This record gives sequence, C-alpha cells and structure tokens, in this order.
Amino acid sequence: MAIRAIITARALRRLFAGASLLALPGLIMPALAQGAKTASTETGASHPHVYLMRGLLNVFSLGMDQLAAQIQSRGIDASVYNHSVADSVVSRITQEYRAGDRGPYILIGHSLGADAVMTMAQQLNLQGVPVALVVPFDGTGSYAAPSNVACVVNLTQRKYAYMVPGAGFHGRLSNVDVSSDTSIDHFTIDKSPRLQATALNSVVQAAHGQSCRPGVTGPVVAGPKEPATPKLGSASKSASTTKGASPIAPTRNASPAVELRHGYAG
Repeated sequence: MAIRAIITARALRRLFAGASLLALPGLIMPALAQGAKTASTETGASHPHVYLMRGLLNVFSLGMDQLAAQIQSRGIDASVYNHSVADSVVSRITQEYRAGDRGPYILIGHSLGADAVMTMAQQLNLQGVPVALVVPFDGTGSYAAPSNVACVVNLTQRKYAYMVPGAGFHGRLSNVDVSSDTSIDHFTIDKSPRLQATALNSVVQAAHGQSCRPGVTGPVVAGPKEPATPKLGSASKSASTTKGASPIAPTRNASPAVELRHGYAG
C-alpha cells in the first residue's frame, strides 16, 4: 500500500505539472520558439526570412499581418513588428547573418514601416548584410536604395515618395505608382489584394532564388508600372527614377501628427 501511494503521488505531481504547462502557453511557447531559432542559427542553417513592419500606432497596417499569413502559407518564415523596434530587428538580422544564416533576407513595410524598411536596409548595408528584397507600401518620403539590396519594389500612391538608386546600387528598382487608382488610398494600399499579390509573388521568387539575388541581380531601374495622371514636377520625378540618378537623403513629407490631421496615418 505504501508503494502504491508513492506511485500515485508521483503520477499526480506529473499530471499537475503537465496541466501547468498547458495553462501557460504564452510563457512556454515563445521560449520553445526562441530555442528552436537559436539552434537553427547555431548550426549555420540558412533559410528565407521575411520581416514585415507596421506603421503608426500599430493599428493602421494590418495588411502586413494578412501578407505575413500568405507568406507563411508558402512555407516561408515571416514575422510582423512595429516600425518602432526597427533597430532591434536590424540587430537580430545581423546576429543571424554573422552566425552563418545567409537568408535570403526580405523586408516589407507600410507607411512609417515602409520608411523603416528602407532605413533598415541602409543600416544592414553598414553591417555588411545583403538584403534580397525590400517592398515599401506607401512610405512617407523618398529614400536611397543602398548597395547591399538586390531588388526594391516600391508600391506608392504618393508622387513624392519614389525610391532612387543610392551610391553603389546595382540592383533592380521599380516604383509602382497606383495614384490613378481611386480605390486605393494610404489606409487601404497595404490591404489591396492586387498589391499584396504583387508583393507575394516577389517574395516567393526571391525566397527561392529565382530573382533578387544579392550580388547577382543585374541593374534595372524602372519607373511607374501603372498609368498615372501627369502633374507638375513630373520631369524631376522621371529624373529620380532614371539609372544613375543622384541618391538623395531620406526625407519625410510631414510628421506623423501632421499626416494624421490631413487624413494619413503612418
């Protein structure tokens, strides 16, 4: 009887311990995921990583979550962050790369998150980390694509937010201007099924090495892929999308507070 009581007590302790683990998935699962991530990095295993950055207040860019789910359904690792933690994401990518994970690395963002992915690419360039693809959705300003980036697909409905080649950039740069589409504005551009499909197709091709390979992709700089109504200043706009154009410093048209008052949210 004493032996049976001891065995029963041990079984109960194990049962309660198991129940405690199941009751705390928010604490346990992240640790397990981090452990798996560390193990992958330590072995030097390389696989595609997609980092998606939301914009202002973390509520106006839920199209990034939709796109992440589509990317994950293709078997590609995708994580969503707020633009405010961009520096931390850059540090993580740099750590993974130096540990032997060669990616490819892909950056996607909306509004202030679009600004963030361009500056993240510039920071990664300083760290010597190649970036396969950058996809900004309606950033708030024009940025220079650095030399470590193989492809930039800029989806915008703002005439002043075209991306340009930076010093040493030899990749492919495309400014897709959708300002003529009245169904798309700053709040809906990241949720547009058509533009999400464009981004997804680019991600899948880059992830499988079919395009946008750092150090291999040839120089192609394209202008708008969609018709847009000509406006004043179009000549300077065309010059900014021509191969060899002078890189310009990152600029922002207005502060997030000003943009929100005028109907935009970063």
